[in-house]
Amino acid sequence: MGDSVRRIEATENGPYGVFGRVDLVRVGVLSEGGHPIEWQEPAAVDTSGEADDEGTYWLCRCGRSGNKPFCDGSHKSGPQPFDGTEAAPTDSYEARARVMQGHGVQVRDDRGICEHTGFCMRADTNVWKMVRSDDADVVEQMVAMVDHCPSGALTHRTDGDRVDDEPDLPQRILIVDDGPLWVTGGVPVDRADGADLQTRNRMTLCRCGASKFKPLCDGSHAEVGFTDS
Repeated sequence: MGDSVRRIEATENGPYGVFGRVDLVRVGVLSEGGHPIEWQEPAAVDTSGEADDEGTYWLCRCGRSGNKPFCDGSHKSGPQPFDGTEAAPTDSYEARARVMQGHGVQVRDDRGICEHTGFCMRADTNVWKMVRSDDADVVEQMVAMVDHCPSGALTHRTDGDRVDDEPDLPQRILIVDDGPLWVTGGVPVDRADGADLQTRNRMTLCRCGASKFKPLCDGSHAEVGFTDS
Protein backbone atom coordinates (compact mmCIF):
# COMPACT_ATOMS: atom_id res chain seq x y z
CA MET A 1 0.00 0.00 0.00
CA GLY A 2 1.32 3.45 -0.90
CA ASP A 3 1.98 6.32 1.48
CA SER A 4 -1.28 8.28 1.16
CA VAL A 5 -0.54 10.74 3.96
CA ARG A 6 0.47 14.11 2.57
CA ARG A 7 3.81 15.12 4.02
CA ILE A 8 7.24 16.45 3.15
CA GLU A 9 10.44 14.89 4.41
CA ALA A 10 13.82 16.61 4.36
CA THR A 11 16.45 13.93 3.79
CA GLU A 12 19.91 14.08 5.34
CA ASN A 13 22.06 16.35 3.14
CA GLY A 14 19.67 15.61 0.30
CA PRO A 15 16.36 16.57 -1.28
CA TYR A 16 12.83 16.89 0.01
CA GLY A 17 10.69 13.81 -0.44
CA VAL A 18 7.06 14.69 -1.16
CA PHE A 19 4.57 11.97 -0.26
CA GLY A 20 0.81 11.63 -0.67
CA ARG A 21 0.44 13.19 -4.12
CA VAL A 22 0.77 16.80 -3.01
CA ASP A 23 -0.04 19.18 -5.88
CA LEU A 24 2.95 21.19 -7.13
CA VAL A 25 2.41 24.59 -8.75
CA ARG A 26 4.57 27.54 -9.79
CA VAL A 27 3.77 31.10 -8.77
CA GLY A 28 5.21 34.56 -9.24
CA VAL A 29 4.58 38.00 -7.78
CA LEU A 30 2.77 40.95 -9.29
CA SER A 31 4.33 44.26 -8.28
CA GLU A 32 3.31 47.90 -8.43
CA GLY A 33 5.66 50.78 -7.75
CA GLY A 34 8.38 48.32 -6.83
CA HIS A 35 6.30 46.60 -4.15
CA PRO A 36 4.49 43.24 -4.35
CA ILE A 37 0.71 43.59 -4.37
CA GLU A 38 -0.62 40.17 -5.42
CA TRP A 39 0.35 36.61 -6.22
CA GLN A 40 0.08 35.55 -9.85
CA GLU A 41 -2.35 32.81 -10.83
CA PRO A 42 -0.55 29.54 -9.97
CA ALA A 43 0.42 27.29 -12.88
CA ALA A 44 0.37 23.52 -12.34
CA VAL A 45 3.69 21.67 -12.61
CA ASP A 46 3.59 18.22 -14.19
CA THR A 47 5.20 15.77 -11.77
CA SER A 48 4.32 12.63 -13.74
CA GLY A 49 7.79 12.31 -15.23
CA GLU A 50 9.39 12.55 -11.79
CA ALA A 51 6.96 10.75 -9.49
CA ASP A 52 6.90 7.03 -8.80
CA ASP A 53 3.78 4.87 -8.95
CA GLU A 54 2.71 6.12 -5.52
CA GLY A 55 3.02 9.77 -6.51
CA THR A 56 6.20 10.41 -4.53
CA TYR A 57 8.62 12.93 -6.01
CA TRP A 58 11.82 14.64 -4.90
CA LEU A 59 12.54 18.37 -4.81
CA CYS A 60 15.97 19.98 -4.80
CA ARG A 61 17.01 21.78 -1.63
CA CYS A 62 20.71 22.33 -2.37
CA GLY A 63 20.10 24.85 -5.18
CA ARG A 64 22.39 23.04 -7.62
CA SER A 65 20.02 20.85 -9.62
CA GLY A 66 19.98 21.26 -13.37
CA ASN A 67 16.38 20.06 -13.33
CA LYS A 68 14.85 22.50 -10.84
CA PRO A 69 12.62 22.22 -8.95
CA PHE A 70 13.33 18.48 -8.99
CA CYS A 71 16.44 16.81 -7.58
CA ASP A 72 18.99 15.46 -10.05
CA GLY A 73 21.55 14.22 -7.52
CA SER A 74 23.71 17.36 -7.63
CA HIS A 75 23.79 17.53 -3.83
CA LYS A 76 26.31 14.69 -3.94
CA SER A 77 28.61 16.24 -6.55
CA GLY A 78 31.12 19.05 -6.74
CA PRO A 79 34.11 19.81 -4.55
CA GLN A 80 31.83 20.35 -1.56
CA PRO A 81 28.79 18.10 -1.12
CA PHE A 82 25.66 19.83 0.14
CA ASP A 83 25.50 20.39 3.89
CA GLY A 84 21.84 20.24 4.86
CA THR A 85 22.37 20.64 8.62
CA GLU A 86 19.10 21.86 10.07
CA ALA A 87 18.89 24.79 12.49
CA ALA A 88 15.24 25.82 12.26
CA PRO A 89 13.67 26.68 15.63
CA THR A 90 11.96 23.73 17.31
CA ASP A 91 9.75 25.79 19.62
CA SER A 92 6.42 27.22 18.50
CA TYR A 93 5.68 30.32 16.49
CA GLU A 94 3.56 31.49 19.41
CA ALA A 95 6.58 31.35 21.71
CA ARG A 96 8.83 33.34 19.36
CA ALA A 97 6.59 35.95 17.79
CA ARG A 98 6.57 39.58 18.86
CA VAL A 99 3.07 40.88 19.59
CA MET A 100 1.93 44.22 18.15
CA GLN A 101 -1.36 45.47 19.51
CA GLY A 102 -3.59 47.55 17.26
CA HIS A 103 -7.14 48.88 17.38
CA GLY A 104 -9.27 45.73 17.52
CA VAL A 105 -6.55 43.60 15.97
CA GLN A 106 -3.33 41.99 17.10
CA VAL A 107 -0.43 41.32 14.72
CA ARG A 108 2.40 38.93 15.54
CA ASP A 109 5.79 38.87 13.87
CA ASP A 110 8.63 36.35 13.80
CA ARG A 111 11.46 37.98 11.83
CA GLY A 112 13.61 34.84 11.94
CA ILE A 113 11.42 32.99 9.44
CA CYS A 114 10.74 35.98 7.14
CA GLU A 115 11.10 35.04 3.47
CA HIS A 116 11.42 38.70 2.38
CA THR A 117 8.92 38.69 -0.47
CA GLY A 118 7.81 42.16 0.66
CA PHE A 119 4.01 42.05 0.79
CA CYS A 120 4.28 43.80 4.16
CA MET A 121 5.65 46.97 2.53
CA ARG A 122 4.19 49.82 0.51
CA ALA A 123 5.89 52.91 -0.90
CA ASP A 124 4.82 55.13 1.99
CA THR A 125 4.00 52.71 4.80
CA ASN A 126 4.27 49.18 6.14
CA VAL A 127 2.50 46.71 8.41
CA TRP A 128 4.41 47.88 11.49
CA LYS A 129 3.09 51.43 11.02
CA MET A 130 -0.37 50.43 9.87
CA VAL A 131 -1.09 48.28 12.93
CA ARG A 132 -1.19 51.46 15.03
CA SER A 133 -3.87 53.10 12.87
CA ASP A 134 -7.46 53.55 14.02
CA ASP A 135 -8.64 53.93 10.41
CA ALA A 136 -10.75 50.87 9.50
CA ASP A 137 -9.71 51.02 5.83
CA VAL A 138 -6.02 51.06 6.77
CA VAL A 139 -6.49 48.11 9.11
CA GLU A 140 -8.36 46.17 6.42
CA GLN A 141 -5.53 46.77 3.94
CA MET A 142 -2.96 45.74 6.55
CA VAL A 143 -4.81 42.48 7.24
CA ALA A 144 -4.79 41.67 3.52
CA MET A 145 -1.05 42.34 3.37
CA VAL A 146 -0.44 40.01 6.33
CA ASP A 147 -2.56 37.30 4.68
CA HIS A 148 -0.23 37.42 1.65
CA CYS A 149 2.84 36.62 3.76
CA PRO A 150 3.98 33.20 2.46
CA SER A 151 6.08 32.15 5.44
CA GLY A 152 3.53 33.04 8.10
CA ALA A 153 6.14 35.26 9.78
CA LEU A 154 3.26 37.73 10.10
CA THR A 155 -0.15 36.71 11.42
CA HIS A 156 -3.18 38.56 12.77
CA ARG A 157 -6.12 37.90 15.03
CA THR A 158 -9.13 39.87 16.19
CA ASP A 159 -8.99 41.11 19.77
CA GLY A 160 -10.41 38.49 22.10
CA ASP A 161 -9.78 35.57 19.74
CA ARG A 162 -7.50 32.79 20.88
CA VAL A 163 -6.46 31.70 17.39
CA ASP A 164 -5.16 33.53 14.35
CA ASP A 165 -7.43 34.53 11.46
CA GLU A 166 -5.67 32.48 8.82
CA PRO A 167 -6.46 32.47 5.08
CA ASP A 168 -8.10 29.29 3.75
CA LEU A 169 -5.28 27.66 1.78
CA PRO A 170 -5.30 24.26 0.02
CA GLN A 171 -2.69 21.63 0.77
CA ARG A 172 -0.07 22.11 -1.90
CA ILE A 173 3.50 23.23 -2.63
CA LEU A 174 4.06 26.43 -4.58
CA ILE A 175 7.39 27.09 -6.26
CA VAL A 176 8.06 30.80 -5.87
CA ASP A 177 9.98 32.16 -8.87
CA ASP A 178 13.68 32.40 -7.88
CA GLY A 179 12.61 31.80 -4.30
CA PRO A 180 11.59 29.13 -1.80
CA LEU A 181 9.02 26.39 -1.68
CA TRP A 182 5.80 27.78 -0.21
CA VAL A 183 3.95 25.04 1.66
CA THR A 184 0.29 25.70 2.42
CA GLY A 185 -2.69 24.07 4.06
CA GLY A 186 -0.86 22.50 6.98
CA VAL A 187 1.20 19.90 5.11
CA PRO A 188 3.57 18.46 7.75
CA VAL A 189 7.32 18.79 7.20
CA ASP A 190 9.65 16.24 8.81
CA ARG A 191 13.21 17.27 9.55
CA ALA A 192 16.00 14.87 8.62
CA ASP A 193 17.44 15.05 12.14
CA GLY A 194 14.16 13.98 13.73
CA ALA A 195 13.68 17.24 15.67
CA ASP A 196 10.21 18.75 15.77
CA LEU A 197 9.11 21.33 13.24
CA GLN A 198 5.77 22.97 13.91
CA THR A 199 3.13 22.26 11.26
CA ARG A 200 1.50 25.50 10.15
CA ASN A 201 -1.00 26.75 7.60
CA ARG A 202 1.78 28.44 5.64
CA MET A 203 5.54 28.14 5.73
CA THR A 204 8.46 28.49 3.32
CA LEU A 205 11.24 25.95 2.79
CA CYS A 206 14.74 26.74 1.56
CA ARG A 207 15.66 25.48 -1.91
CA CYS A 208 18.76 27.60 -2.54
CA GLY A 209 20.83 25.71 0.04
CA ALA A 210 22.00 28.88 1.81
CA SER A 211 19.46 29.38 4.60
CA LYS A 212 20.84 29.53 8.13
CA PHE A 213 17.57 28.05 9.42
CA LYS A 214 17.21 24.97 7.21
CA PRO A 215 14.84 23.55 6.27
CA LEU A 216 13.02 26.91 6.62
CA CYS A 217 13.78 29.81 4.30
CA ASP A 218 15.39 32.90 5.83
CA GLY A 219 15.57 35.02 2.67
CA SER A 220 19.13 34.01 1.77
CA HIS A 221 18.14 33.18 -1.83
CA ALA A 222 18.17 36.91 -2.63
CA GLU A 223 21.62 37.39 -1.10
CA VAL A 224 23.18 34.51 -3.05
CA GLY A 225 21.41 35.38 -6.33
CA PHE A 226 19.50 32.12 -6.57
CA THR A 227 17.55 31.60 -9.79
CA ASP A 228 15.46 28.82 -11.29
CA SER A 229 17.68 28.72 -14.39
